[in-house]
Amino acid sequence: MKFGVGQALVRKEDDPLIRGAGHYVADYAPDGLAHAAVLRSPHAHARFRIVDVDAARKSAGVRLVLTASETAHLGHMPCVVGVPGLEMVVPPCPVLAVDEVHHVGDAVAFVVADTLDQARDAAEKIIIDWQPLPHITNAEAALKPGAPLVWPNRPGNLSFETTFGDQAKTEKVFSQAARIVSLKVVNPRVVTNYMETRGVVAEYDPGRDRTTLTLGSQGSHIIRDVIGREVLKLPDEKIRVVTPDVGGGFGTKLFAYREYALAAVAAKAIGRPVKWVADRSEHFLADTQGRDNITTARLALDAKGRFLALDVDLIADMGAYLSTYAPYIPYVGAPMLPGVYDIPVCFIRVRAAYTNTVPVDAYRGAGRPEASYVIERLVDNAARELNTSPDALRRKNFIKPKQMPYETPTGKIYDTGEFAGHLARAQDMADWDGFKKRAAAARRKGKLRGIGIASYIEACGANGPETANLKLEKDGTVTLAIGTQSTGQGHATSYAQIVADHLGISPDRFRMIQGDTDRIATGEGTGGSSSIPAGGASVSLAAKKLADNLKEIAADVLEASPGDLEFGDGAVRVAGTDRAISFPDLAKRPDATEDKLNTADAYKPEGSTFPNGTHIAEIEIDEATGDTEIIKYVVVDDFGVTLNPLLLAGQVHGGAVQGIGQALMEDTIYDRDSGQLLTASLMDYALPRALRMPDFLFETRNVPCKNNPLGFKGAGEAGAIGSCPAIMNAIVDALWRSYRVGHLDMPATPARVWAALEEGKRQLRL
Repeated sequence: MKFGVGQALVRKEDDPLIRGAGHYVADYAPDGLAHAAVLRSPHAHARFRIVDVDAARKSAGVRLVLTASETAHLGHMPCVVGVPGLEMVVPPCPVLAVDEVHHVGDAVAFVVADTLDQARDAAEKIIIDWQPLPHITNAEAALKPGAPLVWPNRPGNLSFETTFGDQAKTEKVFSQAARIVSLKVVNPRVVTNYMETRGVVAEYDPGRDRTTLTLGSQGSHIIRDVIGREVLKLPDEKIRVVTPDVGGGFGTKLFAYREYALAAVAAKAIGRPVKWVADRSEHFLADTQGRDNITTARLALDAKGRFLALDVDLIADMGAYLSTYAPYIPYVGAPMLPGVYDIPVCFIRVRAAYTNTVPVDAYRGAGRPEASYVIERLVDNAARELNTSPDALRRKNFIKPKQMPYETPTGKIYDTGEFAGHLARAQDMADWDGFKKRAAAARRKGKLRGIGIASYIEACGANGPETANLKLEKDGTVTLAIGTQSTGQGHATSYAQIVADHLGISPDRFRMIQGDTDRIATGEGTGGSSSIPAGGASVSLAAKKLADNLKEIAADVLEASPGDLEFGDGAVRVAGTDRAISFPDLAKRPDATEDKLNTADAYKPEGSTFPNGTHIAEIEIDEATGDTEIIKYVVVDDFGVTLNPLLLAGQVHGGAVQGIGQALMEDTIYDRDSGQLLTASLMDYALPRALRMPDFLFETRNVPCKNNPLGFKGAGEAGAIGSCPAIMNAIVDALWRSYRVGHLDMPATPARVWAALEEGKRQLRL
């Protein structure tokens, strides 16, 4: 099919975006617009009393000042998921802090004025009496006896504790193992830094007593349900959420935030639309952050180097409050810790800690990158201790295709996977056998070369059901209404290709409606790489129904059996003849009733899909400065079926760059003494730049998924899952070859690498 699944079509949605005709929240300016600013806490933990608000309220242009007393009728910001089997205690998170703040950036007041500058000026006039309290900003330290408490009713700062696997069996295997390898790794906290910061425009219609929120999100229905039902306490018909173009999400725009509810309250109170758009520093202080795990892992092996058991102690930082899906992130990530390896038994302990920091929630991969990082670093460490090659140790312990379906000791059931196959192909592409010569040549130039592997697997694509509504319009175009939300992935192109497989139409004859709770009845949003595995399957089912209906109508006109008809070029024709009827003519037929031209279906995944693959990174370290350069980067992935190779490559490249950024430079640093966020701007927080990124060598080695009707495995997060361990394994490989340095935590900044080199040299001199 010319436009169907498997074709490398360019994105149909790009033309208006590259011409500057996109429509983002910041672009939306209804008549009478007022602007809002948020007054935020300068303290990590403090009691406070608002002494004077009058000066702010009397300031030029000010229309409204909201504090906790004016928002007491609102519900708290909810955490909507817990850990199965545990009774979760969720700390109160009011939309504006009442008398105590729990992290720098906690919201204290909301000021609305005619201009943004006036709102900011007025916010500075609010006088507050602060009484600083003891604080804690590190999760591991927070769980130690005597640590300052974030919440008085959460002893030891423990949010929750849960386990996976069999502790008794695991301990028995460890007691009898020929070799035990251990490693402690830090997966540092990161800040999303999408191109478009969060924003909202709230409008209130007094005639209908109805609020409309226009905001950037990963799912309008999610925001409506949380903000409307839980916080504003409104029935669904009293609130509409519209999401226009979105400049990046990566998980962080899935969640409900305080400013959405505050803008709604303000718009109703002043009778004017109210707009709030975060500046970049507010993004650092108010949007959920990602990762932040400290993990100690042990691997038991027999005398031949086969894996026998895995023991993991994982500490996950939740921040000061439980964000929308926060507890679920370590819970869904931990079961993936065995990775692609045949490990008979394991025991995993997960503890979540409160700290006086910005809340942590899902960030591209949501728990699975953290799991992959632990096991892939641990396997490399085992290879060094056993004096064997990292690829040989992996091949010896990979789950074999003949073992599929394979149930891991954490209860995950992998349907397909040929892990040794994609490792071998990645090694060929990376010229693995020629590395030693390249390393020797680099050494003569004062550079240290390293090469690193990460063979990952993840679980995704299980969100649903997602309903797809298809309609043949009178002009012959096809419209899809669906509740997923594109934030740059290219959904309009992807779904058009799936529809083309059934109806033979070109992408320019296809239109997608998304991001509007009035026009779309239900929606799961976009997260967990489910848009194509779940949403795409729903589109396919609806398109098949529509195709059958159109053939039925056309059969009467063309005097042929439906089985003799085919689609192409926007028409239905009798196969092998020139007898055809165009879609516009078909849609105008009297028997083309609304129920015939409108179809819907919803696919509910029965379980996860398990994309997997191998990343190989070859790096070079400047011994004089510690600077790391990526020389070559290879990815071979198994995504089941490739929908669009061009879009797929973009997803993998983008995810890999985010992982590379975390591995080499990104780090969210809180000052332990003051609790201040020291990296609250792009002057202090480093992001990867295109100039320093490699040319990615990317291929797929697909094995169709048995858990998905179209064979798809989710792909949106995979790049970020394999890249961190590949880069860090390569760096440690270089350090180990030269100076027997066997460990380094992310980010591997030049200063850290240089310090590790100097310490390695010192140890060798002793």
